[in-house]
Parts: sequence; structure tokens; C-alpha cells
Amino acid sequence: MTHDDFFDWEAEPDPELSGELMFDDSQLPPDHRSGFVAVVGRPNVGKSTLMNAYLGQKIAIVSPKPQTTRNQLLGILTLEHAQIIFVDTPGIHQPHHKFGEYLVEVAKRTIPNADVVLWLVDGSEQPTPEDKLVAELLAAQRACPPVILGMNKLDLIPPATVEGRLAAYTALFNPEVALALSATDGTHRDTMLDTIIQTLPPGPRYFPEDQITDQQTRFIVAELIRESALELLRQEVPHAIAVQVDEFKERPNGMIYISAKIFVERDSQKGIVIGQGGKTLKQIGQRARPQIESLVDASVFLDVRVAVRPKWRKKKEELRRLGYSADE
Repeated sequence: MTHDDFFDWEAEPDPELSGELMFDDSQLPPDHRSGFVAVVGRPNVGKSTLMNAYLGQKIAIVSPKPQTTRNQLLGILTLEHAQIIFVDTPGIHQPHHKFGEYLVEVAKRTIPNADVVLWLVDGSEQPTPEDKLVAELLAAQRACPPVILGMNKLDLIPPATVEGRLAAYTALFNPEVALALSATDGTHRDTMLDTIIQTLPPGPRYFPEDQITDQQTRFIVAELIRESALELLRQEVPHAIAVQVDEFKERPNGMIYISAKIFVERDSQKGIVIGQGGKTLKQIGQRARPQIESLVDASVFLDVRVAVRPKWRKKKEELRRLGYSADE
């Protein structure tokens, strides 16, 4: 396995991170474990929610709308006896355009480079065709890493149906371990973490112990703005939205000035995002600003505007311009 693949793949990694070991092995306990855990599954099964819960803070945005996660995102959890590098991936689905193909490709390329695959499913529902698609993708791997099945949303499943529902999912693909848990209320969440650690190989630390993600602040700021837009906008608009931070400056008074653009595909969508008298756009900024201020630990002046890029999801050059490119 080539761990460097995770450092060079997508979304503006910190130039100081090259995949080199960042910790003196002599200081680690003899049973220290480490490695990359690819968190995969169909859309909206709770992948980002679970990773955020383990990290103790939000680095991946969460929304009930499909295609919320768009990039491979590393979440780094360092414990005394282990360093777990979660790789949050877009939901695997049947793509209908170039952007959908990009999302699926991000997830597919993550699997063979992982040390462990955490396949998360929504236990409150019977297996769907997209769950079967994930299972087929895992089965097609020539040398698939160990797979742990996590049946999420245990808090929404009647106790009498848990065993049968778990069996329905393991019938699609036979994992090394299958556990039911709830990412939101914490039931069996620690048991899952212990299982992941025990499945990881012995190894060093790849990141400093105080680092929790590989992403630059600009990327997370753009994602927080997009999350706020997802929370406010109608169903037909969110998939057509991309966010780009154009300017990120600290002013002499210590305030951070951030200029960002929300890109949509049509003029009609631009009007929806702006809203009557600019109301919706203002609400997007108001929702995003407190989270951004918590992220950068400073007061923020947030200037958000809207621009049209026609059919950007269907154009390879536009996807690349907005940072969505699976080219190696």
C-alpha cells in the first residue's frame, strides 16, 4: 500500500505535509497501531457525522441532502496507543453526469489504498440498490483491505429487527466484523472505534498529535458556507452549488476578511440563492459566520456573492477549475 496516495489526492493539501513520518517511533508504546480508514457507503448514511463525532469537532459538513461530501477529506484522531486517519468519501451512487462520476471515482480510488474499510449503512432502512453497488465495488477489489460493516442509526431501529437487518446487509458482502451503532447518540460508538484500532496494523504516527485534518482553512471555510446554503435552499438548487474562497486576509485590527463566491448553473438559481432583497444570501452568511469564527478563532467579515457558471457539473474543465478533478 502507498500511503503517499492519500497526501497527494485532492483539495489543496498543506504543502508541508509530504507523507513523511512526523513522530519519533521510540516514543510510542510497543503496541501502537496506525493507518488509513476509508469510510465508504451510499449517500446520507452518516459517514461525516461519525467522523466528526470521533474527532470531537466539525471538519466535514453534514446535510440530509445527497452529495454533501464532495472531496476526500482526512480526519486525524491521535490517541496514546493509536493514530486513526479517517478518510471521509462522497456517497457511492449511480452517476448521472460528469460531476457524479467524479464523486464516485473519489470514493473508488480510496478503497485499495486504505488499511481498513469502514462500510457504513443506514440500518433504519432495508438495503437499497446503492448499498448493493457499494457491496459490488468492495467485492470487485483484487486485494480488498479488511472491511468492517457499521450499521448506523441504531437509535431509529426497533430492537427486534436489529439482528435481521444486520443479516440483510452482511448478505450483500461478508465483512470481517459487523456492528450496529448510532453516530448521533453514541451507542456502541466506542466499541466501533476499538474494533477499528484492533484491525489496524502496528505502525508509526504520520501526523503531529495536534493535527486533525489535512485540509487548508480555505477549503473548510468554503464547505461551511456550502453547508449553510444546503440548509436554506430548495431541493433543486443544492446540487448545482459550488463555493470558492477568493480572498482570506487578516486586517490590522485582527479581523479576518473573507471573500467567497457561490457558483450556480442558471440565472434562476442565482435569484433563489440571493432571495428577495438579498435575504437568503444574508442568511447563508449569518449561519456560516459563527462556525467560521470558531474555526479561525477570530472575528470574521464575510463577503459572499453569487455567480453563474452554466452547466458546470457536466463540463470537465469547469469541474477542474472548481477543484473537482479526479485526474492523477
